[in-house]
Amino acid sequence: MSVPSVAPLDASKLRIELTPSPKDLPDPSTLVFGQTFTDHMLTAKWNIQTGWADPVIQPYGPLALDPSSTVLHYAPTLFEGMKAYVDKQGRTRLFRPDLNMARLNRGAARLAFPTLDGETLTELIKELLRVDQRWIPTAEGCSLYIRPTMIGTRASLGVGPSTEVLLFVILSPVAKYYASGAKPVSLLGSTKDVRAWPKGTGSYKFGLNYGACVQPQLEAAQQGYQQVLWLYGDDDEVTEVGMMNFWGAKRGANGVVELFTPPLGDIILPGVTRDSVLALARAHADPSHPFRLAGLPDELVVSERKVTMPELRDAARDGSLLEVFGTGTAAVVTSVERIGYRDEDVVVPVEGGSTGGFGRIAEAFYDVLQAIQYGDAEHEGWSVLV
Repeated sequence: MSVPSVAPLDASKLRIELTPSPKDLPDPSTLVFGQTFTDHMLTAKWNIQTGWADPVIQPYGPLALDPSSTVLHYAPTLFEGMKAYVDKQGRTRLFRPDLNMARLNRGAARLAFPTLDGETLTELIKELLRVDQRWIPTAEGCSLYIRPTMIGTRASLGVGPSTEVLLFVILSPVAKYYASGAKPVSLLGSTKDVRAWPKGTGSYKFGLNYGACVQPQLEAAQQGYQQVLWLYGDDDEVTEVGMMNFWGAKRGANGVVELFTPPLGDIILPGVTRDSVLALARAHADPSHPFRLAGLPDELVVSERKVTMPELRDAARDGSLLEVFGTGTAAVVTSVERIGYRDEDVVVPVEGGSTGGFGRIAEAFYDVLQAIQYGDAEHEGWSVLV
């Protein structure tokens, strides 16, 4: 149930306070994901009695929080991950921001935060991008990462709805994810730790879902793996790949290729890239749809269904497993080459891609998504001009 807002978030009341000391732009080749931030940020405060205060674009800097703020004790915080891209004409673009706004509002309602008009927040983000436009990298494959965040700021140690909330948006220029060429990753199938569970909050982009994943990630690295494949239940149900959505492909007994991903529910985050891959795959698989994607088999079955690790292991053993990959905002698509599972390394094929770092299917989705995001290809109005 969403909290009523007395005064709505109003983009027409935006105030802009420019920094008197603009920073030097970094060399794109030196960028490390999430380590460099632009000159300005967007903030807006909400109070249960008055609603939203006027939004402000102000110099990037520390936040002032009371030590008893609820976010510091009970973790009422949510965030989104988006990117802005510069096309060949020098225009700034966003990729499917409506999905990010819908997911943000869904999370806000779950935390008893105020919901807001997604188009209004998108317009405010666009204005922030205009103010810091010089920070959007124009080098090939680079982009500007956008992090909208909401936190509970009520000064109280009582457990209850936060009667004060801070919305802020910060920007971070990021380099091409595969700077030295795409490389497949290795996963450790976790049978000890779980990321999410039924009727929990794993399907929301909450900060509390991420902090507890760090230690299992370190343990996986100590065993020679780069990410965790999160498993759940007695049958080792596959859920997510690190912080990405999971995808697999295998050839059926009839020779038809099935592309599959776990269905959305309490333990699967509704990723924007996931939704995009699903839509592209279904369009390709539909004989009546004009869209076709080079690299995908002509006959393709697209499934949202439960996947277990024993199924993947057996498919790898009998040769029917074709690919495994993850999708998310940061890397877009990442292929998987092996999965550690119950003292066995399940070897996953990574074949057919032009670079060797992707499988054929993963590369097809990576290439088309990049083309859409940078405005080189059009699909369903997904790329939104700023």
